[in-house]
Amino acid sequence: MTYCVTPGCLTPENPDSANFCKSCGAKLRLQERYRPIQAIGKGGFGRAFLAEDIYHNHNCVIKQLYMENVKPEIFQKAKELFHQEAQRLDELGKHPQIPSLLAHFEQNRYLYLIQEWISGQTLDRELNKNGAYNESQIREFIGDMLPILQYIHAHRVIHRDIKPSNIIRRDDGKLFLIDFGVAKLLTDTALLKTGTIIGSPEYMAPEQLRGKAFWASDLYSLGVTCIHLLTQVPPLDMYDDPNDCWMWRDFLLPGIQVSHSLGKILDKLIQHSIKERYQSADEVLASLKLLKSPLQGTNFINIWQPTVTPTITKLVKPGLVSEVGVNYGKLQQLLSRRKWQQADEETWIVMCQALGKTPGYYFKANDIKELPCEDLRTINQLWLKYSEGRFGFTVQAEIYQDVGGDYPSFCDRVGWTIHNSHHPNDSLTFNLKAPLGHLPSRRWVGGYNWWRHAGALAAKLSACGLDDS
Repeated sequence: MTYCVTPGCLTPENPDSANFCKSCGAKLRLQERYRPIQAIGKGGFGRAFLAEDIYHNHNCVIKQLYMENVKPEIFQKAKELFHQEAQRLDELGKHPQIPSLLAHFEQNRYLYLIQEWISGQTLDRELNKNGAYNESQIREFIGDMLPILQYIHAHRVIHRDIKPSNIIRRDDGKLFLIDFGVAKLLTDTALLKTGTIIGSPEYMAPEQLRGKAFWASDLYSLGVTCIHLLTQVPPLDMYDDPNDCWMWRDFLLPGIQVSHSLGKILDKLIQHSIKERYQSADEVLASLKLLKSPLQGTNFINIWQPTVTPTITKLVKPGLVSEVGVNYGKLQQLLSRRKWQQADEETWIVMCQALGKTPGYYFKANDIKELPCEDLRTINQLWLKYSEGRFGFTVQAEIYQDVGGDYPSFCDRVGWTIHNSHHPNDSLTFNLKAPLGHLPSRRWVGGYNWWRHAGALAAKLSACGLDDS
């Protein structure tokens, strides 16, 4: 079939051998070389078609940009900008994971780009076919995408529409970022200011919805793409409007685990405030390299160097597992409802139950050694999951490790007073604005020597295998 690309044509399908459209009479081949085969996409500024380059006998993509009802002088200026931006696209296409620009021209007052055809499957189709990604696949995905963003940002281009349907996995497994429409680049000019926001709202950063885009906007879209690939849930269904935060961990399928370290990277990518987000692909790559680096030492009681590789903790495990029959349903309910103070009190209760002690019992350092690993894991995972990775024993252990076991420095980092008050609620903050590791509190510790308990707890986490990925 040969497809007519004339906008408004009522019957665009034509025989392979046709030179003119049987419906509207328009010439079918572009530049006597490119034969459109079928429509494959449509946007606010134009359309895309699968085509054949009859000179070289291979497929390509035609992108048509049209501006109807504009004055001749505006159209002339648009053509100049079009060709300027096409040169930028030509440069971008030199990256091995961006489709090459083969040609650009005007025909019948329409502007055209001819780009390399990537034979493969978009990630949204791959997701529907194969199911949710696991952590290893997400790490690989981010590692593949970040060098592409480094490259385009270095060329002062913001993609503005990163999402699964704009990423193709070629038949050989290589990822390609597509849809670098010239229209996107031209939207920064006064000429084409139409009030149209370029991009897909559910993947767009808040500032982009307000009409401004930065390098960090692409990183936000990359992060949203990741949590969609992990959950198969539409992004906006994972956003908690009343609390103004993402709840993606609540939608992980049974059996899908996300380490605390990777979770922190994803959380920083999708921060609502651009100031709290990664500012460049370089920054994300640096975090990713730390995540992949082997842990230097596993015994938390030792004295560490001030700069260490963060530990990687398991985040999600199906079920509320207990080795001794403790019911963690109430703790889960309180955490899911963000009842942080009540959840902190319930944590003390269930830890006492796990040790076979009456509620209100104050732990000694030796008691911590007797905590069942699966119970410690369950309590920790519940805190990590519902606090979006901000609170939990493994978070505290990472901080304790990072400060080299210096207890005053640890307290300063987590926002505690050095001494354990008889009225701990007076010095605690029960919301997500509290410092990392602020909860659960040390209310279950008797006396003033919490630093001994901190070392014992860190050692127990290591012994239970909760300090690795």
